Amino acid sequence: MWVLKRLSRKLKLLFLSIFIGIIFFIGWFYYLANTATQLPFIPYEFSIESGSNLKDISNQLVADHLLPNAWSFILLSKMLGYESLIKAGEYVLIEDASPLQLLEYLVKGDIRQNEIRFIEGWTFSELRKALDEHPAIRHDTLNLGEQEILQLIGASELKAEGLFFPDTYFFPRNSSDVSILKRAYHTMQNHLKIAWSSRKESLPLKSEYEGLILASIIEKETGKKSDRSMIAGVLINRLRLGMKLQVDPTVIYGIGQDFDGNLRKQDLLTDQEYNTYMRSGLPPSPIAMPGLASIQAAFNPAETDALYFVAKGNGESHFSTNLKDHNRAVHKYQKQ
Repeated sequence: MWVLKRLSRKLKLLFLSIFIGIIFFIGWFYYLANTATQLPFIPYEFSIESGSNLKDISNQLVADHLLPNAWSFILLSKMLGYESLIKAGEYVLIEDASPLQLLEYLVKGDIRQNEIRFIEGWTFSELRKALDEHPAIRHDTLNLGEQEILQLIGASELKAEGLFFPDTYFFPRNSSDVSILKRAYHTMQNHLKIAWSSRKESLPLKSEYEGLILASIIEKETGKKSDRSMIAGVLINRLRLGMKLQVDPTVIYGIGQDFDGNLRKQDLLTDQEYNTYMRSGLPPSPIAMPGLASIQAAFNPAETDALYFVAKGNGESHFSTNLKDHNRAVHKYQKQ
């Protein structure tokens, strides 16, 4: 009996010690989880690589001086059920953070977004240059040809020119240039579908792609938004009548890298597939990336009798209904 009482007393002491130990551990762990780690400097940038598991992430955060140890962060993540919810990306901390605050920050995924802007009127060559030079982009297309890129993004077109919508695109660090091109391509396709579905009747355009070609010419012909629908009207009138478009930007595009900034009469008389002074109809492809205003103008041109236009030199254009008035305008605005 005495032995049983003594054993019972020892068991009680053991359970009490375990209970006190658990309470102590919980308190210590709570303190550890809520104690901020001092950042090396502020703001402090760090990144979580895509495909990293919880152990990799914890070790990386320790190496980045954001955690005192890896095991407590792993335990905290599992206790809260967050172990598979941490999001990859680039982060910026502007104040010291505890392991718990850091975990919630990573689960929320409030990542720092990088950005790249594609400008209206850029060629595909200019777009690729911007992609290739961006330090936060993974350059998977760097050594690929145009057809290989089109295949990667699922495009059915034979030429990449004009297929990508000019806009600002946000992305996490180390995103593939393929994913950005896909987004820009599908954004352009969506805008073309909407414009095509709401186009004016009886346009001499056989497809969305022909509308894109026309939009690219409009984009290069003027920087003034209010003139775009009128320029579209002139070009549509010429297409209806079978007149040559006679627009300089297509000729310049056809000359390519040999263009020295000075368009000569000989250039207008030299036949090539983008010379709309020599060939009727639209050129075989877009000549640049058109913005939304140019796309809308191409599918909904102004109702006008004008067949000619000339740049005034101030960003605006002068429109004429006959060649005689057009020649006067050319003399007034350009030859002087």
